[in-house]
Amino acid sequence: MSKTMQKGFTLIELMIVIAIIGILAAIAIPAYQDYTVRAKVSELVDSAGACKTSVEEVYQAQGTLPTTGGNPDAGCSTQATLNAAAPAVAAGRITITAAGTLNNQLTAAGSGNVLGFAPVLAGGAGSPITGWGCKAADGSTIAAKYLPGSCR
Repeated sequence: MSKTMQKGFTLIELMIVIAIIGILAAIAIPAYQDYTVRAKVSELVDSAGACKTSVEEVYQAQGTLPTTGGNPDAGCSTQATLNAAAPAVAAGRITITAAGTLNNQLTAAGSGNVLGFAPVLAGGAGSPITGWGCKAADGSTIAAKYLPGSCR
């Protein structure tokens, strides 16, 4: 009597491994897609960064938020980027609309495509700007899962 040793894997073992890999991929791919959209939304936040500083400077110098004239009055850039249109300013509020592939990804996911920033005044009109709000009440239409943590 000779004993034979099994070499390799059985078909069942291979099918179990493939099923496990499939389950992991089904979880990881949507999470990765959301992550890439969030990373692109950060480009909108960066576009607003310099504009926020300009609006604050105009407010400190003139005592009022820029209301007319849009970007030139507020001192904001008129340059668009790959994923962001140029920031628009009205009544001190800054809005940036997604462009290009980011716009396509947001609208395909059922989300809006506008990130809005509103100045937070410490004690009402005439008081200093203490921060910037970017929630839905401030003009953002992008789904909360794609926004930075401070905007949720």
